[in-house]
Amino acid sequence: MTWQTQRLPRDHPPVSSGQIGVLLVNLGTPDGPDPASVRRYLKQFLSDRRVIEIPPIVWQLILRGIILNTRPQKSAKAYAKIWTTRGSPLADITARQAEAMVGRFAENIVIDYAMRYGNPSIEQRITELTGKGCDRILIAPMYPQYCAATTATVFDEVARVLGEMRWQPALRFVPPYHDHPDYLDALADDLTRQVQALSFTPEVMLMSFHGMPLQTLEKGDPYHCHCQKTARLLRERLAARPEFAGVRFETTFQSRFGPARWLEPSTDTTLIAEGQKGTKRLIVAAPGFAADCVETLEELALEGRDEFTDAGGEDYAVLTCLNTSDAGLAMVEAMLRRELSGWI
Repeated sequence: MTWQTQRLPRDHPPVSSGQIGVLLVNLGTPDGPDPASVRRYLKQFLSDRRVIEIPPIVWQLILRGIILNTRPQKSAKAYAKIWTTRGSPLADITARQAEAMVGRFAENIVIDYAMRYGNPSIEQRITELTGKGCDRILIAPMYPQYCAATTATVFDEVARVLGEMRWQPALRFVPPYHDHPDYLDALADDLTRQVQALSFTPEVMLMSFHGMPLQTLEKGDPYHCHCQKTARLLRERLAARPEFAGVRFETTFQSRFGPARWLEPSTDTTLIAEGQKGTKRLIVAAPGFAADCVETLEELALEGRDEFTDAGGEDYAVLTCLNTSDAGLAMVEAMLRRELSGWI
């Protein structure tokens, strides 16, 4: 027993400190592939003013009166197609990414994961980390490209949670890594590995990023520029490899929602156009997603296949995200070590 603990009064509450927390954060997922769970998730997600930049008094009428009464049924069917015995693929993969990091760092580094919307929540995980004595926490938004509707909402929620805490931990945030060599090299290596395993030689590769309303670009959000830079730098790396000799690269944006203009070209219309103009062999990569989710496993892999083949295409494959691949985990470890410098 040290002199500090000897001098504590008998009624002093127990204090735990000296640990460092790391929290991997991804977008979120419903608790189950059923309309009720999807409705709860969409209500939280679509009520975020960073996500929907319409005056709340107008948007809430649309959300509660129309969207939450129609979209949950459709979305639940999409989630049901990709749900596994381990639950949501996005939550499962993010959890396994965190688990894989545990053995790579010292025992005083506590690594966990959270969802921005849904469970486990950021509030729950920060409370647990501070309860384990983490007085320094690194928040790692798993979004390579910065966007107010993704990265900034993590900042917002962490600030809200800390605003209710008396003893706040010191914080660091992993910055966007859209153009970092570790990320681009990991993508290039993992995509090359997957193309080598295909039974056909692709003619075209789409690099599909999640779409955003055009107004986000017009208001100064860097997301579109980050996506284009990722696509350009990744294309340069892949074009130099024999597996991609002769492949034409295209950059597209998926998941349009609502009547507003979105970033273009859109992935779905591009798939149809490619099939109609005679492209027979096409692959899709989703470099903006750190883990496979409903947008890649259902929208791209299932809906996208139908769109391409119905338009005349033949061979089609959606390459997996970095997930827990060797290249992906090595990249995450390097990223965390870089941002933990000085703490470890």
